[in-house]
Amino acid sequence: MKARFQQLWRRRPALVIVSSMLLGGGALLGAARLINRPSATPTVEVKRSEFIDSLRLRGEVKALRSLPISAPAAAGDLLVVKVADDGVHVKKGDPVVEFDKTRTEQDLAQYKSALKSAQAEIDQARAQARLTEEEDVTAVMKAEYDVESAKLEAGKQEIVSAIDGEKARLKVTDAEQKLREAEQKQKSDRVASKAAIENKNQAIKKALFDMQRAERALSEMTLRAPVDGMVSLLQVWHGGSVEAFKAGARAWPGAPMAEIPDLSTIRAAARVDETERGRLQIGQVVNVQLDAIPDRQFTGRIDLISAIATMDFSAGWPFPRNFNVQVLLDSGDARLKPGMSAQLSVVVDKVANALTIPVQSSFQKSGRTVVYVLHGSRFEERVIEEGRRSGDRILVARGLQSGEHVALEDPSAKE
Repeated sequence: MKARFQQLWRRRPALVIVSSMLLGGGALLGAARLINRPSATPTVEVKRSEFIDSLRLRGEVKALRSLPISAPAAAGDLLVVKVADDGVHVKKGDPVVEFDKTRTEQDLAQYKSALKSAQAEIDQARAQARLTEEEDVTAVMKAEYDVESAKLEAGKQEIVSAIDGEKARLKVTDAEQKLREAEQKQKSDRVASKAAIENKNQAIKKALFDMQRAERALSEMTLRAPVDGMVSLLQVWHGGSVEAFKAGARAWPGAPMAEIPDLSTIRAAARVDETERGRLQIGQVVNVQLDAIPDRQFTGRIDLISAIATMDFSAGWPFPRNFNVQVLLDSGDARLKPGMSAQLSVVVDKVANALTIPVQSSFQKSGRTVVYVLHGSRFEERVIEEGRRSGDRILVARGLQSGEHVALEDPSAKE
């Protein structure tokens, strides 16, 4: 090979020189391309823009005022046979919940029969009282006649013997005694008749009360909408779980069944911890995104921040003490209803011409926040100082320059 190269050099030295130069240039070009080869790790350019510091809260839609719909308090065991769909719009008087009426209808029929029987008995008692009164009046009149007759006979004692006169006076005394007895019996019979009639009246009143109560209970077997609005079924503990009542379920007297919220009092409500409480103010603009209405974003303003923190049992153990926040929405929607989950975003500050990067471009290494800055085809690990975070953006206080590119993934994890 060497001899052949020497032979070629002697014959065509210029060709050898040109070939060597071409080979060397190709090697240099390949090395340069290898050094400047684009990285497979995605990057993002560091730019200056407005940094929006927002506080994000998880909440739900609530109505400050609602009209409750509950099972009748005076009923016994209740069997649900029909329930309106959750969220359906109803007019005043429309049925919302219907219970089984069989037992109540049977009770009503029994009470109506008892009322008729009591009315018949009082009619009989009044008739008997009238008959007794007539008999007593007749007896008194007869006794009065006998007294007068005896007195008339006794008045003849001047023309009859002393013995006959005494007999006549005894007859007067006897007749007067019978009159007193007849009058006393008349009074006694009147009292007895009045008591009997009063007793029957009480029986009628009880039977009438029972019948009216059964009629009222029968009317309450159908729970109707008190106003126009939207039905919101309540989640309550029954049957071993927390859920709304359905057809076939049993309810207890007074059980909360549903409510019709006053849509004019609809609010987006959330809870905020004490570290963030000071960043919120009445009147701040809030963006509200409802999970159940993804095609529309609502806006509103904070109209209430509680002054006292209360225990938040929904936040897990140990239960923190958080503050209640309510947001008045700028506009309504027919699809809005209490219980909907909501994402609230409150803009608390804006920083103009700020240097920002995405959150996913920062990494925690040994307790420090680092980024990977692209230099050619390699990445340089660099510690940065965070100003603050908000959502998916980081405000960089120190460590980066505008125009640099940082990795969106940890390139050291791929090595």
